[in-house]
Amino acid sequence: MKKYLLNAETVEKKLQRLALELIENNLGVQELILVGIEEHGVVLAKNIQQLIRENSRIPTELLTLQLNKKKPTDIKLSREMDFTGKVIVLIDDVTNSGKTLLYALKPFLDYHPTRIQTLVLVERTHTLFPISPDYKGISLATTLQDHIYVEVDGDKVTGAYLA
Repeated sequence: MKKYLLNAETVEKKLQRLALELIENNLGVQELILVGIEEHGVVLAKNIQQLIRENSRIPTELLTLQLNKKKPTDIKLSREMDFTGKVIVLIDDVTNSGKTLLYALKPFLDYHPTRIQTLVLVERTHTLFPISPDYKGISLATTLQDHIYVEVDGDKVTGAYLA
């Protein structure tokens, strides 16, 4: 039996709150570059983008970032661009060790963005790398043996559970 941390309704509330926090903390920016980390981070980024559009006039652009989470050496962005002076928000479903978010920064290090922020639906508090998300739906103390899974159906996040 799955031990749900978040159901579809609570995920929706968390995403709404995260989008409003992003808006509040980025008032006056020219544009937000939302970068969803494949797979589930992209779904979250699409939802966040929609909520930002519904609640503000801040223009957003959505990119996807692809990497092997076990060996993140080859990192691909859906589109290359100059990130100098841009505000970037990296979005993923869960922070485990912090490794994915750390390596996801790599494509942006050749530029001089104004700010890079991180957003996750579930933050685990025992990261091995110096990464702490700026925005988190839920923060959870777990053991290294615990796994958190986020469920997605199409473009909707339907829940998150601990296994």
